[in-house]
Amino acid sequence: MKLVTAVFKPSRLDAVIDALTEVGAAGLTVSEVRGYGRQQGKTEVYRGAEYEVRLLPKVKVEVACAAADTERLVEAISKAANTGTIGDGKIFVTGLDSVLRIRTGETDAQAISS
Repeated sequence: MKLVTAVFKPSRLDAVIDALTEVGAAGLTVSEVRGYGRQQGKTEVYRGAEYEVRLLPKVKVEVACAAADTERLVEAISKAANTGTIGDGKIFVTGLDSVLRIRTGETDAQAISS
């Protein structure tokens, strides 16, 4: 089992959710986060005063899946989140040792299936 974590621009959230639904993701978790990468923040002007915004708003989506489904999910996220500009984000894939569905007590692959 794998955990796919994607961090990308908030404007791409609906497209990513649609893409994940289309490829059969059983569920996902979305968090609003802040951070920076190569962008190193940006400069904005408010009431005539210039200031630096170091941490930019991003969205983090996490999806637990079977190892066989990982590549399909990563590809769907990558295509949906891509705008071709700096700050499009990153996708991380990590291993999951175990999963437990609290309500039923199901574990591992049964716990992440719909």
